[in-house]
This record gives sequence, C-alpha cells and structure tokens, in this order.
Amino acid sequence: MLHAYMTSDPGELFTPLTVRSMTIPNRFAMAPMTRQASPGGVPGRDVADYYARRAAGGVGLIVTEGIRLGAAESAYPDSVPTLVGDDAVTGWRAVTNAVHSHGAVIAAQLWHQGGERHHADGVTPVSPSGVGGTGKPRGRALTADELVDVAADYATAAANAKAAGFDAVELHGAHGYLLDSFLWERTNLRTDAYGGSAVERTRFPAEVVAAVRAAVGPDFPIVFRFSQWKGTDYAASIADDPTELQAILAPLLDAGVDVLHPSTRRHYAAAFPDLDPERSLAGWTKKVTGAPVIAVGSVGLQTQFRSEKDGEVIKPASVETLIERFATGEFDVVAIGRALLADPTWVNRLRAGTLEGFRGYDARSALAALN
Repeated sequence: MLHAYMTSDPGELFTPLTVRSMTIPNRFAMAPMTRQASPGGVPGRDVADYYARRAAGGVGLIVTEGIRLGAAESAYPDSVPTLVGDDAVTGWRAVTNAVHSHGAVIAAQLWHQGGERHHADGVTPVSPSGVGGTGKPRGRALTADELVDVAADYATAAANAKAAGFDAVELHGAHGYLLDSFLWERTNLRTDAYGGSAVERTRFPAEVVAAVRAAVGPDFPIVFRFSQWKGTDYAASIADDPTELQAILAPLLDAGVDVLHPSTRRHYAAAFPDLDPERSLAGWTKKVTGAPVIAVGSVGLQTQFRSEKDGEVIKPASVETLIERFATGEFDVVAIGRALLADPTWVNRLRAGTLEGFRGYDARSALAALN
C-alpha cells in the first residue's frame, strides 16, 4: 500500500525468506547492538523483554548483541552475555521463546573481541599478530595450536545456541574484532599459513566456520558479518576491489556460510565508486557471491554514523532509497539499529504508513533506549 509520503511500495519487503531450516517472515532484521546487560553473562527477563518488544514491533529476524565465547580472552566485561554454562543457556532459551511467541526468528551473534578487548581486568588481548587496529603492538599473537582451541570455542557456543532455541548463528567478523583482524592486512602480519594473501588471511575464519558447521549440522543457518571499516579506522578496507572481495568471501561460503552481512556506516554508500558510483557493499557482495545478503547502516535515519555532539537528535530519513535498492536486488534483508532503539515498532509503522510521526533517534536517550 502506498501512502501520501511514499512514492515506492514497501510491500515486497514484507515477503518471507527461507534459508535452510529458518524462514524469516519479512525482510527486516534487528541489527546487533552491544548492551552489557547480563550480569555474570546470564541474560535475564529484561533481556527477553527487550528483544520481544522488537519482535512484536514487526521485525522478522533478531540478531542479538555480541555473545562471548568461553575463554576469558574473548570479551570484557562479564556483563557481556555468554552461551557457556547451563544458566546462560536457560536464560537464552527464555529469550528465544519470547521472540518466537511474536512470530519472529532469532540468531545468536558469536563474538570474540580479539585485540580490541579491553584489558582492565588484567587479561591480555589476543590477535593474529599482537598488533591492534592502530598498527601498534597490543596484546599477544595466537599460536597455531591456540587457533584450534578458539575454533572449538566457537563450535561449542554455536551448539549451545542451537540447544537454546536459536534459529541461526552469526559469526562477528567485522569492525576489527578477532575474525576480522585475520582478514585485515594491518593486523594480520603472520608468515605462517594464516597470513599473506587475501585467501590465506581467510584461512582461520573459514576454519571457524567449518567447526561451527560441524557442530550445528547441515540445516542450521550460519551468517557471517564482515566490514571494511573498523572502530579505529573508518577508512580501512579488507578488499580494495570486487575481485579481492570475492577472494575473501568465497572460502567462507565454501566452509559453510549461508548468509553474508556486510556492515556499513550507510547502507546506500558506494563501495567501489571508481567502478560503480551507486553499488553498495551489500550490492557488490550479492553480485560476486550470489549468496543471500543483509544490508545495514543508517536505515531510516538522516545522519553521520556517530553523533558529533552529545545530545544530538538524529532525524528521520526517507526509506525510498531502501525500497528502491531492495527492488533492484542489492540485498535480501535489511538490518535496523538505532531506529529500533528509538521506536521498537518502526517496522510495523512502515507497514501501516505512519512513519511520518517518527521523531528519530535522540542520542541523549541512547542508554535508556537499550532497555
């Protein structure tokens, strides 16, 4: 249905998508956003209510906040949730049940912070080469033997996610965290089989994917999130052109990835403007792989990525570009972050044609909005 303020019909965004055993009822996802709201790593009733509100608000797929692995090196602080231990699995089962009760599906995002981990607790961060995102020494390099243990930690968390009722897992391979730091030349200086060319830098992330696939079986969907930009460098890149992008992504798909989730600051920004002034990273990902793709970045908001001033209100933006790019096949699902913090019912309002009353995202209320 068209509304007075729309020239494009969003109806096709409300069609289902099936990936292996998971059917997403529409093409809207909740983007993963860190909350640190699970004391001792165990999600409580408030976490279930938080995700259930977005499911009730019309989102078809929830991607959780980052969930840490078993090893202490994987994440800090301990209020970041985990999937290790009976209490944590039971807590997450309450979350998945709550989301399912509203007809949505949910993926657990598995997160190892790598060299970007804070070490206020005295735990030394680990990474491919003991180098942080600024190119300076940070933490220590993982040995080849340790990589086997890290992959096993991912597999254990994935198996526990399946046991807790999740419909899929997403491996966080973006923003300078552990898997991404293997993909990025600046942080992967290894001279063994896990460093060197784009394909060699993908070796360990692909081994993690294979370990997860073995743990969850053939029908459970695996999503892989990646990015060009990092928390320490918005201009960074792991691929300088589509050929290199394909070289990085192909081994991940061969290892068992079903869906790719290129994380961008703006979903509509051209990824390789010298080759195509319009095609986004999601569009290029779809073009070079043919795999289902999740687009993300400033959906529904007219904004720079981060507020330059505390308390700035980030205004709404037209969704025309989103609708038009979906129609051209650039992506299959779109993930929404801050707009859903501002209003958990954003998707239902888009469908009903009442977004003209959406006030945008108030950075002053960001903490409250994470509840």
